[in-house]
Amino acid sequence: MAEDNNEVTQTFKDLGLSEELAEACDKLGWKNPLKIQSEAIPLALQGKDVIGLAQTGSGKTGAFALPILHALLEAPRPNDFFACVLSPTRELAIQISEQFEALGSEIGVKCAVLVGGIDMVQQSIKIAKQPHIIVGTPGRILDHLKNTKGFSLNRLKYLVLDEADRLLNEDFEESLNEIIQLIPRERRTFLFSATMTKKVQKLQRVCLRNPVKIEAASKYSTVDTLKQQYRFLPAKHKDCYLVYILTEMAGSTSMVFTRTCDSTRLLALILSNLGLKAIPINGHMTQSKRLGALNLFKSGARNILICTDVASRGLDIPTVDVVINYDIPTNSKDYIHRVGRTARAGRSGVAVSLVNQYELEWYIQIEKLIGKKLPEYPAQEEEVLLLEERVSEAKRLSVMKMKEEAIGKKKRRGESDYDEEDIDKYLGLKDKKSSKKFRR
Repeated sequence: MAEDNNEVTQTFKDLGLSEELAEACDKLGWKNPLKIQSEAIPLALQGKDVIGLAQTGSGKTGAFALPILHALLEAPRPNDFFACVLSPTRELAIQISEQFEALGSEIGVKCAVLVGGIDMVQQSIKIAKQPHIIVGTPGRILDHLKNTKGFSLNRLKYLVLDEADRLLNEDFEESLNEIIQLIPRERRTFLFSATMTKKVQKLQRVCLRNPVKIEAASKYSTVDTLKQQYRFLPAKHKDCYLVYILTEMAGSTSMVFTRTCDSTRLLALILSNLGLKAIPINGHMTQSKRLGALNLFKSGARNILICTDVASRGLDIPTVDVVINYDIPTNSKDYIHRVGRTARAGRSGVAVSLVNQYELEWYIQIEKLIGKKLPEYPAQEEEVLLLEERVSEAKRLSVMKMKEEAIGKKKRRGESDYDEEDIDKYLGLKDKKSSKKFRR
């Protein structure tokens, strides 16, 4: 075993990393540098700005965290606020910080996470401890830059934009532009994402010093270890197919993606009523509830996570075996991020997309994007529909519970003019055929 450990450590040392960091990689079970790490780390250590394009789950976080930690270790007098990592979601920011702390445990690295949904005063206390690494969402970091006494990034050495394509969307662009105005022009900038859009031109404005572009994947691709399938089915039978597939894959850890926050709750109730261990996560939940749900899933207390696209970016939960697209994403690039939750870092995984008659056009766009026709998930409809009575009853009970909750919320807000149709719309039980124009 000792010989094997030396070999692993030497592999990371070959990239130019310090012995301490190579050993930290070894302790985390990183046996070999992954492709994006092998290509990006040597360039980053040379002081280059890097734009990295790689599949989700291919080791992007290590590709930027390791060079930053190496530079921190080599700095004669490492300053606080040495690096700032921007993330589009709270959960991804927390995960990036955890990885920095794990990799930098031997060198005493200090991190602070600045995201919405958590008290700013608590975060200000963490800022006052002068961490080396700031990780957070653009809006909350900007709030602190404007309002927290003593917090400044005017000595920043590294800026990282993870999931860079989303950070350059309009949702974040204004905050991002303001942050860039408040940090030094003389810095290193790393941009990483699974997908890059035409907005790469905007990245040149951020990467001021001749960035090197690395493509460790084709522009829009999924990993070879991912088995992808679809099932074309009538909309009215979608719940039955979901339950059938989850039952067939009993014992697996699964993520099920839906389009709306309310449908995550409804599906989780249906599955729980059928004895399956499901839990929802979505953007309507408080930060503590989202993290609580995520921790239950990570620990194995729940093996089915029902989620919206808030959970599709960057979350590395190594035990995910199956991804099911209950609703087909309207933006086909979101498909890449969803299915990237499984088959990560060389492991295998399965992705199944449930396509009804109203979603066919969206599914066709996905096949065009990934450049391949996917095989159909094998299932006998007669066998699937044996579940119909049980699933319908579970859904009836779940809808009843959600209606009671919705009415309770309206009463607490002092709204007495609720009616059945309003509640149905709230639950997404009406206007289900919003994609009718795609019917064929």
